[in-house]
Amino acid sequence: MAESGAETVQPVRESRLEHMPISYFASVMGLAGLTLALHALETYQGWGGVASLAALVVTIAAFAVVAVFYGLKALRYPGAVSEEWHHPVRLAFFPAISISVLLIATALRPVSADLARPIWMLGTVLQGALTLAVVSGWIGRRPFQPMHISPAWFIPAVGNVVVPVAGVSLGYAEISWLFFSAGVMFWIVLLTLVMNRLIFHDPLPARLFPTLVILIAPPAVAFLSWLQLNGGVVDGLARLLFYLAFVFAAIVATQARTLLSLPFAMSFWALSFPMAALTISTFRYADLTQSGAHGVIGMGFMIVLIVILATLIARTALAIARDEICHPE
Repeated sequence: MAESGAETVQPVRESRLEHMPISYFASVMGLAGLTLALHALETYQGWGGVASLAALVVTIAAFAVVAVFYGLKALRYPGAVSEEWHHPVRLAFFPAISISVLLIATALRPVSADLARPIWMLGTVLQGALTLAVVSGWIGRRPFQPMHISPAWFIPAVGNVVVPVAGVSLGYAEISWLFFSAGVMFWIVLLTLVMNRLIFHDPLPARLFPTLVILIAPPAVAFLSWLQLNGGVVDGLARLLFYLAFVFAAIVATQARTLLSLPFAMSFWALSFPMAALTISTFRYADLTQSGAHGVIGMGFMIVLIVILATLIARTALAIARDEICHPE
């Protein structure tokens, strides 16, 4: 009987691995965003870097766990990975891998530029390759319908504007300009498509509705990148990007009641990185403009971010304990 029980458990575990989605890398992006937000807070307040360093360790551990399990899925169930690659929505989440690597490199840079540099290079190469592959998939022979478009399609574009955040200080200004240009271009194009879908077509399904928060991320991250490329000068373009992030945050806030009414799904991790990007941008703006009001706003965003991450971690742990994740959809 014991052998029979073991035979029963093994297929169940294998099945869970087969249904592990690529979107789980979004949780690593959220943890990396928290790490960078804590560092921005520490820099603004003149505190030590203990909290951000601890968060960085957790982020690297989380990336390792998700990468190992998804790597096992790719080895054992290559057909399942191929199916995700050809899925009109999940395709956009593949660059979450390279974005996670870039964010880890960015968080490592204040600790050790020599350690951050090869990781940044790896993330940049992956980001470039995945962006080209995803865009090639978009304009290939596969037909896409308006219902397939969601704010998750911003992920490849956001990944490109992440490159300069660490790239400029690591000595790769021209490469940073290249990725920044690509990211801004695709953001404008995709923003038009996404807004058309949101306004003129059926509402986002419940499992995708949390991705609405991703609207905040592109201008917030682009603001941080532009500061690096522009020598830390808060000029007109910097202000435009910064306050566009506020505009999209206000739009998302109008949908808060709907978000809170939805049952938990792993897609709720989409809330974490955009909120982190908004928090980092606000602290950076407050520091460069010496604006106490923005510093207070940044503290408010930081509290919201911590509450979001704490809730997501607790709810994810509960979902794992209840065996509610990695099921076929």
